[in-house]
Amino acid sequence: MDALIFDGELKLVRDCPTPRPADGESLVRVLRAGICNTDLEILKGYHNYRGVLGHEFVGVVESGDLRGARVVGEINAACGACPTCARGDPTHCPQRTTLGIRGRAGAFAEYLTLPTRNLHRVPALVADAQAVFVEPLAAACEIIERVHIRPTDRVCVIGDGKLGLLCAQVLRLTGCDLLAVGRHDAKLAILRARGIATTTAADALRDLFDVVVDCAGNASGFELARRLTRPRGTLVLKSTFHGAQTLELSPLVVDEIALIGSRCGPFAPALRLLERDLVAVESMTDREFPLARGVEAFARAQTPGALKVQIVM
Repeated sequence: MDALIFDGELKLVRDCPTPRPADGESLVRVLRAGICNTDLEILKGYHNYRGVLGHEFVGVVESGDLRGARVVGEINAACGACPTCARGDPTHCPQRTTLGIRGRAGAFAEYLTLPTRNLHRVPALVADAQAVFVEPLAAACEIIERVHIRPTDRVCVIGDGKLGLLCAQVLRLTGCDLLAVGRHDAKLAILRARGIATTTAADALRDLFDVVVDCAGNASGFELARRLTRPRGTLVLKSTFHGAQTLELSPLVVDEIALIGSRCGPFAPALRLLERDLVAVESMTDREFPLARGVEAFARAQTPGALKVQIVM
């Protein structure tokens, strides 16, 4: 099969072996997949991953109990037997593989495999181009799984990339007093169209927030998030990137700030939000490329200001 592989260099491979599903897994024919910041960070060395990239996808099941179903898939394949899985935390299973990130070939290929229990049927009202956003939208939903956001809370989302735009739209549904901070007015316009207040003047902000969500995708985002979090407030970290980060932890101690890491999230709520048109993703697609032009697609995704680039198989 054709696949986009990173082995220190990103390249299209025409004769990549088609994956064979293990017991309890399904073979999925990929329809399209999205490039996210994690994929770009892998090119810089994140997780030292080598293999087929990609983890945001929609496809059709070719084998297994869901054969013929249009699906999206949770990216962490857990063992299901360890103490971590037994306590209900499969996304933190120490033996897990992660689609296109850790130990499992990813979605920028004609086929992939995942445990059947990881797959979710896509409602008929959700188009393929929308379904590609389910994985990052689920990650946005995870914030309100980890933190109780009240309608009276003042909340700030830092970052106007793909994840930041999704997080802001999800948090808006809580009724909180919300502000999104970014660097690109054209991107923030997507949020203003949904009634969300925005600003590009981060340095001018003097107000403090009950909850601050760092989606900046770089080390500078954390310092801004810390500065904007009130004493005894909550700082939620969503950014993952390659490289070390120098943190001054004393202010967190002095201000008694709760620091919450937040990663993958629930797919079922994300699918419902798309089905009911409660989150807008259509305007977040930048360009589409065929798999044969996958390297070009990554170049576009690395362009400053680019939003979601999708690869169509």
